[in-house]
Amino acid sequence: MKKIAVVAFGGNALLRGNEIGTIEQQEKHTLDACAKIIGLIRKGYELVITHGNGPQVGNILLRNEAGYNQFKIPKMPLDICVADSQGGIGYMIDRQMRNALNMADIKKNVVAIITEVLVDIHDSAFSNPTKPIGPYYLKEEADLLAKANNWVFKEDPRKRGWRKVVASPKPVDVMNYQVVKDLVEKGHIVIAAGGGGIPVYLHEDSKYLEAIEAVIDKDLASALLARLINADRFYIITDVPKVFINFNKPNQKALDHLTVAEAEKYFEQGEFPAGSMGPKILATIDFVKNGGKEAIITSEEEIEKENSGTIITL
Repeated sequence: MKKIAVVAFGGNALLRGNEIGTIEQQEKHTLDACAKIIGLIRKGYELVITHGNGPQVGNILLRNEAGYNQFKIPKMPLDICVADSQGGIGYMIDRQMRNALNMADIKKNVVAIITEVLVDIHDSAFSNPTKPIGPYYLKEEADLLAKANNWVFKEDPRKRGWRKVVASPKPVDVMNYQVVKDLVEKGHIVIAAGGGGIPVYLHEDSKYLEAIEAVIDKDLASALLARLINADRFYIITDVPKVFINFNKPNQKALDHLTVAEAEKYFEQGEFPAGSMGPKILATIDFVKNGGKEAIITSEEEIEKENSGTIITL
């Protein structure tokens, strides 16, 4: 049996928050990220790469608005925007992964898959939208858009304006996960579940598959995919080398290892906020509790090093 590692790139790993997001900037960061995980291949792992899309899909939504306002180009719904980001980012990772393989003199195929993720239409998240997407608006603009489109807006905590919010339901199933499993077991590098996947649901009466406006957490979707394909390791790449408690305080402490019980305890104590480390911790807990051997949270720079990051096990 081959060893399989799922590596989840954050959207900000490919596009930095202080950059305008030119293709040159994104391609450079993508190549750097791909080159860093070549070491996993040398250690005998077959790879599945997942990725975020927060900055990129935000730009797509801005283009949506600009195209409609200036040229009356019909707006595309959120599921199409997520699919657009999966295709664009998937292609970018595909090409730069091939470049990294060529530089390392490793021969492997790479393939990107547009991935739909099944959600439960009765998920309580749909009654309480919390995930901000798209541009910031003045309150007056937000009120008009909310009335015209039946959208929900919430004020940004840092008072930068009002943003549309959508539901963030729990992923139930990853469509075509068996295809991903078959490909990776044959030695191909697979890019899947971009941006948490495109949220879809099944009508109970007709089994008709339909998209729904929502954003699935990328790390939870990646953990589910890792479980479904029986991955041995699940990596979450973020902007810190390890998980910390008392983060950004004088007594902050880096953690080399966490058991699931310890991770759950720290989470309940509020050590891992919802807007930063919280979803990553929940994703690793989900993976390990449901059969995964170990999950690792670390930075792109540290992934090549032995015993890097924070390891989460039973």
